[in-house]
Amino acid sequence: MELFANLAQGFAVALTITTMALAIGGCFLGTVIGSLPGLGPSNGVAILIPLAFSLGLDATEALVFMTSVYFGAMYGGRISSILLNIPGDEPALMTTLDGYPMAKQGRAGDALVLSGVASFVGALLATIALMLLAPILARIAYLFGPAEYFALYLLAFCTLGGLASRNQAKSALAAVIGLGIAMIGLDNQTGLPRLTFGEMHLMDGVDFLVAIVGLFAVSEVFIFIESHGKNSAIGVRLERITIPVRDIVNSFFTMLRSTAIGFVAGVLPGAGASLGSFLAYMAEKSIGRDRDSFGTGNPRGVAAPEAGNNAAAGGALVPMLTLGVPGSGTTAVLLALLLTLNITPGPLLFEERPEVVWGLIAALLIANVVLLVMNVPMVKFFVRILSVPPWILLPGITMVSFGGIYSLSGSSFDLILMILFGLFGYIFRKIGVPTVPIILGILLGNKMEDSLRRAMVISDGDWTYLFSSGISTGLWIAAVAGFIAPMFLRRFLAKPEPVAD
Repeated sequence: MELFANLAQGFAVALTITTMALAIGGCFLGTVIGSLPGLGPSNGVAILIPLAFSLGLDATEALVFMTSVYFGAMYGGRISSILLNIPGDEPALMTTLDGYPMAKQGRAGDALVLSGVASFVGALLATIALMLLAPILARIAYLFGPAEYFALYLLAFCTLGGLASRNQAKSALAAVIGLGIAMIGLDNQTGLPRLTFGEMHLMDGVDFLVAIVGLFAVSEVFIFIESHGKNSAIGVRLERITIPVRDIVNSFFTMLRSTAIGFVAGVLPGAGASLGSFLAYMAEKSIGRDRDSFGTGNPRGVAAPEAGNNAAAGGALVPMLTLGVPGSGTTAVLLALLLTLNITPGPLLFEERPEVVWGLIAALLIANVVLLVMNVPMVKFFVRILSVPPWILLPGITMVSFGGIYSLSGSSFDLILMILFGLFGYIFRKIGVPTVPIILGILLGNKMEDSLRRAMVISDGDWTYLFSSGISTGLWIAAVAGFIAPMFLRRFLAKPEPVAD
């Protein structure tokens, strides 16, 4: 009964005209921001914080507005991923694997509708889980130390090499390249430069956005020019846009599984939506009978990462609200907002400021419905992007990429670096080296290194500390099995050749 009383208090706050307007406006702005390559939810929330203060919003209104932008950006990230093979943000990276092939098949509308429904399911169930399980799941996060995090990241890379690619050697090579790029810059502990070759601009490392825009957006332009558009979704004749009921029904349990995986990944501080999206996709591929169709336009390959990353967005709010520990880059920005508003997140927040917590939860429940209603009818508008003549669209994509990167850093060196990443991306795609492991290596490399170093400091250099808990040992076993098992099982999982009469 206490739960319903708290929820009623939250809806009393959320259903005011001001709060509703902020939730709807935040959803719309977030969707637009998420669809722009290179911005993403963390930058979008950071950019709009001054707007929250200039409007004179109180703590609850500001938090509702910013989290609506957050969830809207998670929705919007799928748009450019599916239509142009350019991830709008980090978590949307996995959506490109099957979303873009669907667009090339003329099913861009189906992919967008399916991803919208999957995002809704993931975000809605994650919000409900936040409401029911926040105190319990916050305790689970305490069980993950540096050894467990290192094993978790290792599992991500080993599973990537074992299950995500038909050529494990090329996938492993790509992951190593990504980890190598992540090492560029000043060492966090010694302050010594690594792999900078005397270039001052590399002292701060390689910005993830520079790499992702180069490897995906710029290389896509090169591929389009070379193939004259034969291998692109641009200019593809689109089928009639309908609600893909069959795909939604077939992907229903996929959405539920991916929501659970993504939510747990979001609860773990530092893991975030990127890892949640990846683990959800890999889990679905590993248990699917049609695993060979993943990467060629499988609808479940769209539903899994979208449900996973939106569930992770909700899960990331758990450690922020209950422990005061940001679960992702975006929640770190939200945490700074709360502290600026003299609100201290932690276990006592639910007792001292219940109107903030429960008003936020109620507003998120409303915002998820708003996002679904807003995004599905707009599919017809989004798919028209593919009808724009290439001589207009491609220069536009290039200018947006250049403008977005330059606006973030103000450095012409980053523009040159982006072009170099584009050339490397083009070469890698020509020789069959996947670019997704490179991106994940850049994204997770520093976190993996920091976890290993902390583990060694705690254990005074004893490497057996990495296997000191049941959780870390289980993750190590899963990592080794995920990389080695496919080598032996691939011949048994391959479809038998038809026997000639």
